[in-house]
Amino acid sequence: MRASGLPQDKTLRTFHLFKLTPELQLQIDRLEGGGFLSSSTNVILAGKPGVGKSHIAAALGYELILQGHPVLWTPTANLVQRLLAAKRDLRLPQEFAKLDKFACVLLDDIGYGQHDRDEMEVLFTFLSERYENKSVIITTNLVFSEWNQIFKNPMTTMAAIDRVVHHAVILDMMEIESYRAAEANNQRKLQRATVKAEAQKPAHVIVAGDQEAAD
Repeated sequence: MRASGLPQDKTLRTFHLFKLTPELQLQIDRLEGGGFLSSSTNVILAGKPGVGKSHIAAALGYELILQGHPVLWTPTANLVQRLLAAKRDLRLPQEFAKLDKFACVLLDDIGYGQHDRDEMEVLFTFLSERYENKSVIITTNLVFSEWNQIFKNPMTTMAAIDRVVHHAVILDMMEIESYRAAEANNQRKLQRATVKAEAQKPAHVIVAGDQEAAD
């Protein structure tokens, strides 16, 4: 658990599954059992920021660890830099061998930020190494038609998507409302209601007799 790098307290017990559609709840329930690892199936959580993609991915990672599977959680940008450093030191094959020991690698926020050519190449190579070998869980706020922002070249983009989705379970959360936005909206409503209630309170006027009694 310590070696996984998983964020703390991001479990299925701390996520409000009832906010998701019944279809998404069923998909998560099936993934929780970890059976997708045996077929090197990938899991892709696509949705807007704030819908709980990372939380669900981390929660699935916790479940896999409890079942005895080694997993690695990493922001995609961190993994890319790790692979670039290995490439510069001429030890990229050894780094891939280390990553291959994990039954599942969880890539958080793929597509977050821009990648240059070298970063794109090592990320593509990593996905190719895992293809039909080991599973990855990916969170992204980009639909597949926008993955050209990650891999730049149309052919590379097509090849990357093909490898990722060939054996994959896709959790489409694009229509889910951001819980952070919802909480902020509720907070604003509460503040407006409080201000309105305060404004409607009758003013307390002290008459002369009351003032003398108070003195």
